[in-house]
Amino acid sequence: MSSAQTTTGADAGAPVVINHERLADFIAEIFRYTGCSDAEAGRIGRSLVGANLAGHDSHGVIRSALYVELLANGVQLADQEIKVLIDSGSLLLLDGQYGMGQTVGPAAVGLGIERCSELGTAVVGLRNAGHLGRIGEYAEMAAAGGLVSVHLVNVANSRLVAPFGSKARRMGTNPCAYGAPVAGRRPVIHDFATSVVAEGKAMVALHGGPPVPANALVSADGEITGDPRVLYSFSEGRRPNSMDGPGALRAMGEHKGSGISVMCELLAGALTGTGTAGPRRVRFANGMLSVYVDPAQIDAAVGETDDGYNGIAADYLDWFYEADAIDSSQPVKLPGDVEHERRQHRMANGITLPAETWESICGGARAAGVAPETITAALHNS
Repeated sequence: MSSAQTTTGADAGAPVVINHERLADFIAEIFRYTGCSDAEAGRIGRSLVGANLAGHDSHGVIRSALYVELLANGVQLADQEIKVLIDSGSLLLLDGQYGMGQTVGPAAVGLGIERCSELGTAVVGLRNAGHLGRIGEYAEMAAAGGLVSVHLVNVANSRLVAPFGSKARRMGTNPCAYGAPVAGRRPVIHDFATSVVAEGKAMVALHGGPPVPANALVSADGEITGDPRVLYSFSEGRRPNSMDGPGALRAMGEHKGSGISVMCELLAGALTGTGTAGPRRVRFANGMLSVYVDPAQIDAAVGETDDGYNGIAADYLDWFYEADAIDSSQPVKLPGDVEHERRQHRMANGITLPAETWESICGGARAAGVAPETITAALHNS
């Protein structure tokens, strides 16, 4: 091995380009070593890589080392099933029992889709879920079933974001996702954190990825900054810890984004019983409140045909795209267009990971007990 190569098989400091299918297989292999079943490990691999394909690197494979740690510490549990606490027809309250988000999240969404398809609407609260990953994935699931959906998420015991006008942590990054299917078109999917950037984007920047905006964070002294280091504490031999760094992420959209984040704490956290970023909770978990509506049943009830939901929506989207762009080389885009373009590009050309991100993944693999030759082969066989 040359001095320019690491034990992971990558040139020191050089980005790693890897085929998405091979990367998903490697991530799945890591989680087989943590005690996850083959089925769950496969779901985790596909979900994390799916986030990278969509360009949401903050919720992609960079999370794998964290997941390994959470499983090792018993914060998240392998192969849990959702428990139904309330079932009153269109209202469901489910307990994820601290299972992996890539298992309990899709299970909860599947129940919501099934109930909405039957009744026309459904409201599903999911409490005590492991990290749910990219929330847009769940809006995409509902849209594939022809359903409109809204998903609000909070993170119990996660204090990362300062409210508008503050430098003190009082909220999680609290993502939201909206999905609207339109017949004959890609669904419109709007998926975003309520902070200027997701914590994972700060982590990606910390590990050699693209920088975050200059207004994304606030230091302990109240300075607005783009330096991701203010979010983390550092100790020898441990992964940077975002939970007790000196600074904070900032809420997006000033007071408006701060307000949306508060509503996520109340509706996804307090209402589901998961808990909030506040002082009452000590165990990490995601809460999610999802609302599903079947537009076909609305059209049928009011007698709409060609001018129903799909026709009205299609007319609007056509008109939206006709908006004159300020820069003709940058046409107007709908939510989800950029993700679609990135997915097509990365599926064709591979996923590029900064060297530090790849080393983080390999560190998680080593911690899980994956053999060195398996780690090296993951890259060389891509």
